[in-house]
Amino acid sequence: MTADGTDEMAPDRQSGALERHTSGQVSTKTSKDLDTPAGEEPAKEVDTAAQEDPAKDGGQPGSARRRRPLRTALIVLAATAVAAAAGIAATGTLGGDGTDSANTAPTGPPATAEVERTTLTDSETVDGNLGYGDAQTVQAPASSADGTAGKGGASGGDGGIVTWLPEEGEVVKRGDTVYRVDERKVPLLYGSFPLYRTLEPGSEGADVKMLEKNLRALGYTGFTVDDTYDSATAEAVRDWQDSLNREETGEVRPGEALVAPETRRVANVTATPGAALSGNLLSWTGTERIVGIDLDVQFEDLVDKGTEATVRLPDDTTVTAEVTDIGTPSTSKGEDSSGSGESDSGSGGSGGDDPTLPVELTVKDQKGLGRYQAAAVEVTLKAETRKDVLVVPVNALVARKGGGYAVEVVTADGTELRPVKPGMFADSKVQISGTGIKEGTVVGVPK
Repeated sequence: MTADGTDEMAPDRQSGALERHTSGQVSTKTSKDLDTPAGEEPAKEVDTAAQEDPAKDGGQPGSARRRRPLRTALIVLAATAVAAAAGIAATGTLGGDGTDSANTAPTGPPATAEVERTTLTDSETVDGNLGYGDAQTVQAPASSADGTAGKGGASGGDGGIVTWLPEEGEVVKRGDTVYRVDERKVPLLYGSFPLYRTLEPGSEGADVKMLEKNLRALGYTGFTVDDTYDSATAEAVRDWQDSLNREETGEVRPGEALVAPETRRVANVTATPGAALSGNLLSWTGTERIVGIDLDVQFEDLVDKGTEATVRLPDDTTVTAEVTDIGTPSTSKGEDSSGSGESDSGSGGSGGDDPTLPVELTVKDQKGLGRYQAAAVEVTLKAETRKDVLVVPVNALVARKGGGYAVEVVTADGTELRPVKPGMFADSKVQISGTGIKEGTVVGVPK
């Protein structure tokens, strides 16, 4: 110690030497106060207390950011471990001491169904068209071989002029006028073949009987309905011609009447009044709405005359129909540009090359069809019905190695495969029979 009270051992403050402190005295110098050799960075102080507890260093953000990745990783790892343990427990793969029923329960199928006793109906739903069937064309009569068809202005061969035609949708009955030529009425008669010759006294045949049946139905009498055209028949014909504003010849020539099987409905009118009587005049159909379908030939065994079907209309109401006509299988060509769309069923064809079977169904309850004149409908054909049979969902069947089928039956001890014999398939169900199979038996199905 010097006379001025300084410590001899105390180095010069500017020399960069360390200061001496008494016991318990804490240095107030920071790292910036310490001199460092040129080119060297000052040594950083390490606060071990802050490392042990970030809260002690005043919660510096830098310290928190350094430690968060490790903490997050540990949390994710812990959560994953919990989830995995829960999954293992749920699947029953963990062992146990037998006290936890969940761990000892037998593994069962993902879903189950009971064997039912019911009525099974084999059916198929196909597309169909509601309408009046195919339209037939009415043509102007041609002159007959004996040149008499045009007599009395009945034929276009003699320059007759069409003076009246019916409207589309009009219904033409027996005796009603189909059209007028030179103001003479051409009526409708019922029959299976047209007038092809002049009928006069002395004529005999089926066409004579057809004419006499129509005259009788129209109220004319005085003759016998048979195959012979006699004077009594001729007299009835003259009365009929008078009502039609025709020349009363007592003879009936081709073209003086049109013949159709029954009442007709005018579908389309082609000719116009004032035109010469030639070519197509109009087309007509039956008066009752029918359903036509082009059935894939693979379903041919589902239909026969008299087979019942259910027709679903666009408004979801249904009516019962019956198969009344089955055509000949044919191939519909999509590239056909004729535009005729002709088929016995009136459904227009499938538009492909696959063969189809035209089927026509009659609907007795015409009122049940409402106001629909033409509409796309769904037709459910019912081919076979089996009553009081045991059924399960189709996907309950399990193919057995070596052939045959079985079902996975759920029992108190687990599950077992029991052989079954499948029967009819319908509505996503299958008829089965076999040992140990009864109503209420629980079977496994895919979920």
